[in-house]
Amino acid sequence: MRITDFGIRAGEGIPGKNNLITDVAGVKAGHCTIDEGNVHTGVTVVIPCDNVYKTKPVAAVHVINGFGKTAGLMQAEELGNIESPIALTNTLSVHAGLEGLVRYTLETDKDARTFNPVCGETNDSRISDITAMAVSAEHVQKAIENASEMFARGAVGAGRGTVCFGLKGGIGSASRQVAIRGKTYTLGVLVQSNFGAMKDLTISGDPIGRRIAAKLNGEKEGDRGSVMIILATDLPVDSRQLKRILKRCETGLVRLGSRLGHGSGDVVIGFTTANAMGKTEGIISHEILPEHLLEQPFRMAGEAVEEAVLDSMINAEAMEDLEGRTVHSLREFL
Repeated sequence: MRITDFGIRAGEGIPGKNNLITDVAGVKAGHCTIDEGNVHTGVTVVIPCDNVYKTKPVAAVHVINGFGKTAGLMQAEELGNIESPIALTNTLSVHAGLEGLVRYTLETDKDARTFNPVCGETNDSRISDITAMAVSAEHVQKAIENASEMFARGAVGAGRGTVCFGLKGGIGSASRQVAIRGKTYTLGVLVQSNFGAMKDLTISGDPIGRRIAAKLNGEKEGDRGSVMIILATDLPVDSRQLKRILKRCETGLVRLGSRLGHGSGDVVIGFTTANAMGKTEGIISHEILPEHLLEQPFRMAGEAVEEAVLDSMINAEAMEDLEGRTVHSLREFL
């Protein structure tokens, strides 16, 4: 299901083949979902290429608001590349995400002795018993095994227990084509949506969240939670230019009504498959776009994030939280 099925469009850009982050050639995504008693959580992974450790795709990081526990950002920021798949899970399971990535890399590359695993998180404790610490390294490895070009969205994997604008959140994805000087590139995003106050939700300029809150007798939850955004592209950019693109992801959040609150860990991690840092001999040469040609990627990044968040919500079924209250699906109100 796509938000366009409800007559709603996020911007005017053209989606890629499947309107997913995996429209960027070589990128895969997968999940492992855990539903055991009061535990409703999981792991989602994005794999940039076949051997991330050896390839080291050019990467960048943008922290919108740093109330988060994501690991691996410091080295990615310093060196401008990533060395592992990117894992997403819940706040108290980042350690398991890191262990799973370490075990995977050691198993697939026997020469690895030091590398930088990257794991992001949001807090799903409204719906899931986060203190059970149910996620293990094996769940991470299972998500990697499940990774493919096509993958589920909604309340799956790391989005199983998330809440977005007071409604059910989850994993969402979208992509946009970028035409530059006769060549078409792709920019795609995947989000783990777990942020926002219901009254602030805005879709295509319509303050629908106010009406939903009134219908539900006044949702009292404030702006809390986090959002993880992973951006993939095949644009020929360096780490600095990629960071400029990542900064524009904020526009998609703001268009939806996010106030980028104090308690929200809002983090963007991005990579390009066009340039890499894995070469160990000689000089590394990269092709990069002139700065003025980044204008369209800026716009498409915001559009893709806006649609991906809505995608996460419309594909998520209603669930009960740990107090027995219904966390409704956005679909009920469209």
